[in-house]
Amino acid sequence: MTQPPYRWHSKITPWVFIIPTVIGLLVFRLIPIVSSLYLSFTDWNLLSSPVFINMENYQELLSSEDFLGIVLNTFQFSLIYVVGSIVCGLALAVLINVRIKGIAFFRSAIYLPVVTSAVAVGIIWNWMLGPTYGLVNNLIEAIGLTPPYWLGDTRLALNTVASVQVWKMSGYYMIIFLAGLQGINRDTLESARVDGANAFQSFFRITLPMLMPTLFFVLTITIIDSFKNFELIYAMTKGGPQNASNTLVYDVYLNAFVYYRVGYASAIAYILLIFVGLMTIFNFYIKKHLVQSLD
Repeated sequence: MTQPPYRWHSKITPWVFIIPTVIGLLVFRLIPIVSSLYLSFTDWNLLSSPVFINMENYQELLSSEDFLGIVLNTFQFSLIYVVGSIVCGLALAVLINVRIKGIAFFRSAIYLPVVTSAVAVGIIWNWMLGPTYGLVNNLIEAIGLTPPYWLGDTRLALNTVASVQVWKMSGYYMIIFLAGLQGINRDTLESARVDGANAFQSFFRITLPMLMPTLFFVLTITIIDSFKNFELIYAMTKGGPQNASNTLVYDVYLNAFVYYRVGYASAIAYILLIFVGLMTIFNFYIKKHLVQSLD
């Protein structure tokens, strides 16, 4: 019995495709992660050699009042982003989950901000929210009200940037929710309507429980995404005014590439990693117990 031609493909070909990915993960993910862990225990300014200083970076972080404020800013931003993105994304998905002529245009228009550069979005919203020539403030003045200083007020800056982030990303979560909605059997909804259920009852007693797997998936990725809030903060406020919109991710950038405290920045990055991990574990814990209660 002769050996089939090209039999070597069954052993070599998978490695040909896997090796580039493995190399990429090692070079751009695993090695930087391990290196930054080491650097978090050092004092390094990018020019001289790193000096091992044990736990001093972490001790400085935990004793810093500014760092506590930055942590609170991060969780405030995350709360606004997670809640706003889920509510807006789900509402938009319900609105466009119809079969009418031209609906594809509206879906594309809502999704457009997602694929737009975050820096470009930040610049446009900076202009729209400007105190002198901003379109939003001009409209508020036109109805006889005094407009706020959106990005210059310490009480509003962080909330404003978080709201813009919600506006930008809602279309992405809309698509995910739309896929979940279209997977629900319409016969079930029709049966409920025949039995006398109104739209409100059908949504909260049928649609929402059946959408729970999608909802928890969106919750998980919004929590993770909420901590990666660098571009808009850089484009709109640069962490100001008075650190009011500074978050952990932006503080990593400031300490690493503005103040040249790479070891301190690495320690912040690992604190951020711990927060994201704990939030994700908590989310899966809630999911497990809530799903069991629903079952």
